[in-house]
Amino acid sequence: MTVAVRSVRADAVTLRARMPFRYGIAEMTAMPHVFVRAVVDVAGDRVEGVAADNLPPKWFTKDPTTTYAEDLVELRAAVLAACGRATGSSGATVFDWWLALHRDLVPVGTTARWPPLLAGFAVSLVERAVLDAYCRARDTTLGAAVRDGGLGIRLGAVHPELSGAEPAALLGTPRDRLVLRHTVGLGDPLTAADDPAPVDGGLPRTLVDCVRAYGLTHLKVKLSGDPAADLVRLSRIRAVADEYVGPAFRYTLDGNEQYRSVGPLREFVSALPPELTGPLLFLEQPLHRDVAFDVDLTEWPDRPPVVADESGGTLDALRSAFAAGYAGISHKNCKGVFPGVANACLVAARNAAGERRVLSAEDLTTVGPVSLPQDLAVVATLGIPHVERNGHHYFRGLSGFPDPVAELTLAAHPDLYTRLDDTATLAVRDGTLAVGSVLRAPFGTGLTPDVVDRAGGVPLVDWQPTEVDGR
Repeated sequence: MTVAVRSVRADAVTLRARMPFRYGIAEMTAMPHVFVRAVVDVAGDRVEGVAADNLPPKWFTKDPTTTYAEDLVELRAAVLAACGRATGSSGATVFDWWLALHRDLVPVGTTARWPPLLAGFAVSLVERAVLDAYCRARDTTLGAAVRDGGLGIRLGAVHPELSGAEPAALLGTPRDRLVLRHTVGLGDPLTAADDPAPVDGGLPRTLVDCVRAYGLTHLKVKLSGDPAADLVRLSRIRAVADEYVGPAFRYTLDGNEQYRSVGPLREFVSALPPELTGPLLFLEQPLHRDVAFDVDLTEWPDRPPVVADESGGTLDALRSAFAAGYAGISHKNCKGVFPGVANACLVAARNAAGERRVLSAEDLTTVGPVSLPQDLAVVATLGIPHVERNGHHYFRGLSGFPDPVAELTLAAHPDLYTRLDDTATLAVRDGTLAVGSVLRAPFGTGLTPDVVDRAGGVPLVDWQPTEVDGR
């Protein structure tokens, strides 16, 4: 089904965190939230589509010598380049259009010395807006569109071994409920003894209070790269889980590229006591992206499952990960919807062949009203059982947007959001998220594209990186 992009605009809203988020070499206290709105002709019908995402510090780029404001100049340039190159583009199918845009922008990113993650992210923002427009034009949902062939997905164009395969034959039924994996950042207080004000703005701050308020069973724990300190902190987290979670406790570790070689990483993992190795689901991106696929993890036979995250900026990243001994890779919408679908299908095919492969679902401090529901729509469509979410933890719900945005979101997603005084926040019940309204919406969000006009943003080209003070 033909698509032609007539115009694309990008706007930005500055969001400020209620508590700092420390991960890897970064500390996030504020960041821009970017909306992209596209006018698209779908088989002759003109419709609008919307997408959104964050530009967090030191994730797309991980250069310790630059400031966050300097990085944001580059991030903004990438998004604007994708919007500009998408305008006037067309394709015989949505998939063919996306693949052409990807192939067009990647060389631009190479010349500009953008990390592969950044070029892929810029493409993904426009990709999501066009997917939203397609679903609205065809009065369908993302789950149906992925499976019914209308998008023209050619899995073999991403993973050659899947040539001729169809997503409908490899993906299961979309999940209407997802287990939430709660992030424990490097600076997050674990107990009241760590934080004299455990409740902030009506939301819990300490891990103990979060577990009790949300009924959490799954955690994602950030590693600092200091093995001794990490072991002490993990033991404290396990003590919280023993007291407040019980035998249902599961967790993942996020290395955030803290290791440069396998030896020290292996020593750290071997030092984990049985009470920490037992509930460990997988270890995410422990090695720096510069060396992550240059190792041979098969030489570490008793390793836990290791998945790539920041190394997943190219279309062949999952195959490179498998070749290096990784169990799999992460999905985030910021890395692209079509790549996520192709990766899910490759993981499913490998598992059907008797291998043990993993596609995880991670977070980019995603928030509503558009980005989070769209991300959950993809996670549910791909059948991933649990997903990291932390935007509701580090930000006070939708309070960074004008009040009407919260009201519209509550009306569109009464199962996913709940009222919090003058705003709305994610509804986490028994450690899970109900995503029925997300699955029924065209592409995740039940709001119309004019939500961008209500969000209080400014044109991205005019937004100034000096508005944020994160490192």
